[in-house]
Amino acid sequence: MAQATLSIGSKVRVLRVRDRIPTALVNALKADPTGTVTGFRMTDGTGVGVVVELTNGVSSWFFDDEVAPA
Repeated sequence: MAQATLSIGSKVRVLRVRDRIPTALVNALKADPTGTVTGFRMTDGTGVGVVVELTNGVSSWFFDDEVAPA
């Protein structure tokens, strides 16, 4: 997904997760995979990740190809 389409405050849906994540985050995503973009994060020096606060208040970052506009 191009970062130009996302900005802080955008509503997104987490589509998939590439890496292992804590059980609490798995359960939060199963309950409701939607959230709000709260920021951005450099992933590996060239990529940018998206920091998302889920509807239940849990916050985590995801690669840009793991989220889509909700």
